[in-house]
Amino acid sequence: QVQLVESGGGLVQPGGSLRLSCAASGSILHTDRMGWYRQAPGKERQLVANIINGGSTTYADSVKGRFTISRDNSENTVYLQMNSLKPEDTGVYYCNIVSNGWTYWGQGTQVTVSS
Repeated sequence: QVQLVESGGGLVQPGGSLRLSCAASGSILHTDRMGWYRQAPGKERQLVANIINGGSTTYADSVKGRFTISRDNSENTVYLQMNSLKPEDTGVYYCNIVSNGWTYWGQGTQVTVSS
């Protein structure tokens, strides 16, 4: 019954910024983890950032210092602020939520970093 709606992707020049958002519809009574993954063409899906209930965050080494993950518990929304974007950041970004032992995925939003 839960679906995740992602937005904020697009085309941006190197050094630019984007802010992704993911809003969960349906009933989510408890969220264990919220995060973002990305998949570049021809590569496997990889973790970008995660945030857990206590507020702890993790980031891929390639995005540390540039990306920030945050969440809005009241609206079941998770954000990814992406600064100083590089062409290597290009890919499809997927929202992921683990709730009550179940894993949910968004449809993905394309992020293209190119001059």
